[in-house]
Parts: sequence; C-alpha cells; structure tokens
Amino acid sequence: MVILILERVSKSLRGELSRWFLEPKAGVFVGRVSAMVRDKLWEKACKQSKDGGCLMIHTTNNEQGFKIQSWGQTTRSVEDFEGLFLIRIP
Repeated sequence: MVILILERVSKSLRGELSRWFLEPKAGVFVGRVSAMVRDKLWEKACKQSKDGGCLMIHTTNNEQGFKIQSWGQTTRSVEDFEGLFLIRIP
C-alpha cells in the first residue's frame, strides 16, 4: 500500500498520479504498485513539485509496518525517534 500526500503542486502532476492511484481527497493518493513504480513516481513527484511538498507512506517490514519519506516544504515534518516515525506540527 502506498499513500502520497502532495501540497501546493500543479494540477498536471496530480492528474498524472491519478493514472496510478485513487485520489480520495485533493492531493491525497492511495494505491498499490510495485516498489519500482513507487520509487519512479516518488522521483517524478519530487522533481515536479517545485515550491510544494510531498509525503509518501508505504508498507515495509519494520516495527511500525510502514516507512515515511518527505520532500520539500510540507506543513508537517517527520521525525525519526529511535527508529519510530513521529509527526511534528510546527
């Protein structure tokens, strides 16, 4: 499972990601793709977000069962606290 949350990005990027994911809310994408496709779409989102921000959550084999990656200017920041991901709201 992959969740992408995009903030302040172009409609064209959102339209392109909607080919691969469902968009239940503006800027929130959910779907299941292979790791290779996930990584390619993440690179594309980061390159095309310009002044926006991207947050990706995907399943993996760790204590929490997921991994969080962020890029750019997001309203919330991800903190790694001794191997656990926590969200900080400034």
